[in-house]
Amino acid sequence: MTMNPRLAIWLVNGLLAALAGATLFPLLWMLSVSFMAPGASTSLPTPILPHSPTLENYRTLFGGVGMGRYLLNSLLIATLATVISVTFNLMAGYAFAKLRFRGRDAIFRLLLGALVIPGQVAMLPLFLMLKPLGLINSYGGAIVPAMASVFGIFLVRQFARGIPDELLEAARIDGAGELRVFTTVVVPLLRPVVATLAVFSFLAAWNDFMWPLIVLTDDALHTLPVALAGLSREHVQDNELMMAGSVITVLPVLLIFLALQRQYMEGLLAGSVKG
Repeated sequence: MTMNPRLAIWLVNGLLAALAGATLFPLLWMLSVSFMAPGASTSLPTPILPHSPTLENYRTLFGGVGMGRYLLNSLLIATLATVISVTFNLMAGYAFAKLRFRGRDAIFRLLLGALVIPGQVAMLPLFLMLKPLGLINSYGGAIVPAMASVFGIFLVRQFARGIPDELLEAARIDGAGELRVFTTVVVPLLRPVVATLAVFSFLAAWNDFMWPLIVLTDDALHTLPVALAGLSREHVQDNELMMAGSVITVLPVLLIFLALQRQYMEGLLAGSVKG
């Protein structure tokens, strides 16, 4: 017995809609609780929507806790880390894909081998290296680990391998140097992967908790995840305030992802079929 194609489409779409609703419900409830009065979310039965919406939790965060400072810290660190990381990953990935130099393949294989090493293993050596340089308890120290990534280099290399060599040779014959070839020919062709890298880098820097906690000892320099963890210890029973802090932490990266999701998917799909 063959199922009606229209019925099958409705069943598949209904299942996908149910899964999407189940995924989004915790985020929507977090947003709803952030507008509830203190203690309202713990009442029985548990409310789904606020009876009397209020901005008091957000006023407390920005007025009393100083969450605005932590938000600016996260924006500064994540933005600088994204710009630097994308720049370095683009240059390194293009070099491994199109430039010939001694030991290129061996170095690339060594980099790929580093992917199996947990990032936490390198934190202590990195801390000891940054200490004599005076980068501990500074924005620079928080940015250093995010300046480049093996995955980003690999992604750019796979994408750049699909660029025709004839196009690069034509630019060189016209008198363009390697820097001009890279900036005027290669970078425009790498736009989809640039968006993908930017999303990856910003999310990683924004959500990073362990390294800023280690390297930033001054409370005024803390990022949002670190500040939110400290807030949870002081206001462990204040669910509404914690949910408001979570909204502030999640909302910026969610908006960035939604704005760049088309370019993000194009970069992932293109990088998966290149080379």
